[in-house]
Amino acid sequence: MADARDVPLPPGPSQPLALTRPGDADYRLLVEAVSDYAIFLLDPGGNVRSWNTGARKIKGYEAHEVIGRHFSLFYPPEQLERGWPEHELKVAREVGRFEDEGWRVRKDGTRFWANVIITRLSGPEGEFRGFSKITRDLSERRREEEHLRMSEERFRLLVEGVKDYAIFMLDTSGHVVSWNAGARRFKGYEAAEIIGRHFSVFYPTEAQATGWPDEELRIARRDGRFQDEGWRIRKDGTRFWASVVITALHDASGTLRGFAKVTRDMTEQRRVSSLEDEGRRISTFLAMLGHELRNPLAPISNALALMAREKLESRTLRLAQDTISRQLKQLVRLVDDLLDVGRITSGKIRLEAKPVDLKWVVLESVEAMTPTATDKGQRLQTEIEETPLWITGDRARMIQVLSNLLGNAIKFTPAGGHVWVQARRDGERAVLSVRDDGPGIPPQDIQRVFNLFEQGEQDIARLQGGLGLGLSLVQQLVDLHGGDVAAYSKGCRARAASS
Repeated sequence: MADARDVPLPPGPSQPLALTRPGDADYRLLVEAVSDYAIFLLDPGGNVRSWNTGARKIKGYEAHEVIGRHFSLFYPPEQLERGWPEHELKVAREVGRFEDEGWRVRKDGTRFWANVIITRLSGPEGEFRGFSKITRDLSERRREEEHLRMSEERFRLLVEGVKDYAIFMLDTSGHVVSWNAGARRFKGYEAAEIIGRHFSVFYPTEAQATGWPDEELRIARRDGRFQDEGWRIRKDGTRFWASVVITALHDASGTLRGFAKVTRDMTEQRRVSSLEDEGRRISTFLAMLGHELRNPLAPISNALALMAREKLESRTLRLAQDTISRQLKQLVRLVDDLLDVGRITSGKIRLEAKPVDLKWVVLESVEAMTPTATDKGQRLQTEIEETPLWITGDRARMIQVLSNLLGNAIKFTPAGGHVWVQARRDGERAVLSVRDDGPGIPPQDIQRVFNLFEQGEQDIARLQGGLGLGLSLVQQLVDLHGGDVAAYSKGCRARAASS
């Protein structure tokens, strides 16, 4: 048993703790035990003099494999060609310390990303003794940084490459700090022209005067997000209708770092929406107009029927009766066209899909239009194949189509002119064509003859009457039948529909 006198007493008020200065052996143990850092000594020429556990773990060499060898064996060939190891030692010797990050090579030839610190070692008298070298493997950190960098790079390329949206960043006060391809396309500015300028430059004068741009940022800052639609200004001063989303950007601590602004040019969509609204209003108007005009036609027609039963002795009254009868038929046709256009545009018209022989369609249409042609001294001729030309369609609507085409040709062909109707087969398709020897359609008008309410030269059209409904109605009815219609005039052509 040990003598009590040999047991050290715990320190107390009357006995201070004895501190011993660590010796060289203690430092050696400390360095040898470190496994996360390669810590070793180099002689003045750069040869390895010591090797710790961390060096063995990181670089893969055992102590006996590396001690005495030049430390340049840890460097890749491209750095050896540059003389980089010697440069490191030169700087460390002159300055006292050298620090760097770069690729280093393990024993098995694999590379790792290293943080390196080389320190000049001096003796008690200041004499140069060599270097200490501490290396840390930062490969994992670099992989994470590279992954983050690549992720950010991909995101940057994604944002910068988007052309259908203007995507850019604002600082906390609203100045532009980034600019993508879509922003350049929509707004007309190059990045160098706009970065650093306040985003209010994109707003009309009236919006700037009310402080609306700053109000948008205030709302985005308060709510985290702001969305709006309105007019914006391009570099050249033209306006476009924009859908705008502004998002407040905060860092991990919740501090506002700026705003992301995404703008989309909605001008075309707004135009289409306006046209659709206008189309719906026109359809409603046409339907109401047609019904309101039709209401008085029935009593007028009945009155004419009663007059026809009476024997009118006065030649003037008979002429007046004939005039009223002709104009009533014209008015009935116009009202029917109005109602049909309204039904088609609203999708309320339905076709009877039955077998129809186009030969009889031609004969009935010609019979109906012959009196009109005769009144103008015109010849109405037909060219019809003997064999039936069967299609699947609505007989009454096909007669309406051909009658409109004939009426149009008769209307614009001078007195004494000729109008031809042809029905023929072309492969699997049946073809109806109407031809006349009138003045034709000017090239600037032929591309729009099938548009609603469109007519040719206005002076001639107004003299001939009409609302510009006939050819539009023809196009829509033919389209409903799955066919197509085209107009030709002296080398010009307009195709209206195809299916």
